[in-house]
Amino acid sequence: MKKYHIAGAVFTLIAGTLLHFTYDWSGQNELVGLFSAVNESTWEHLKLLAFPVMIFAVFECYAYGRQKQNFYPAKAASVLTGMAVIVTLFYTYTGIIGTNFLALDIAVFIAGVLAAYSVSYKILKGNKLSSPSAKAAACFVFIALIVCFAVFTSYPPLTGLFRDPVSGGYGRDILLIG
Repeated sequence: MKKYHIAGAVFTLIAGTLLHFTYDWSGQNELVGLFSAVNESTWEHLKLLAFPVMIFAVFECYAYGRQKQNFYPAKAASVLTGMAVIVTLFYTYTGIIGTNFLALDIAVFIAGVLAAYSVSYKILKGNKLSSPSAKAAACFVFIALIVCFAVFTSYPPLTGLFRDPVSGGYGRDILLIG
């Protein structure tokens, strides 16, 4: 199981990096924008972690996950943890320094990925979160994330998490406010 988590972290780092560029590479295809960053907002960058982790979880499920009662809750917790780490570290360091730096942004992404797979591994080693309600909650988390990413790509709330710091706009169509 440990080797799958290491492979998953490497996969997520590589796939997440590629997803940063796939929207532009696709000619700004709307379908590609559902799972790729469409602008430089923090929200859009959370896709770079969430989708690779969820995609790799499909492979893990077939490799060993069906034998683990807490597989889906562990994966849901890992995605949420990775996203929380990215948001927390990014806003903490930019709040202290006053700006962002690419090297630190990359370090934040790496920290989020490592946290995600660490949480998954620790949960899967134990028997916590194996109840039917935990499995149902995990399914809800996956569905909610996918729906939120799809909706908020085109119709983002007008808050800082969704604001593109480069253009000052929001969402795929870069809605300019004010």
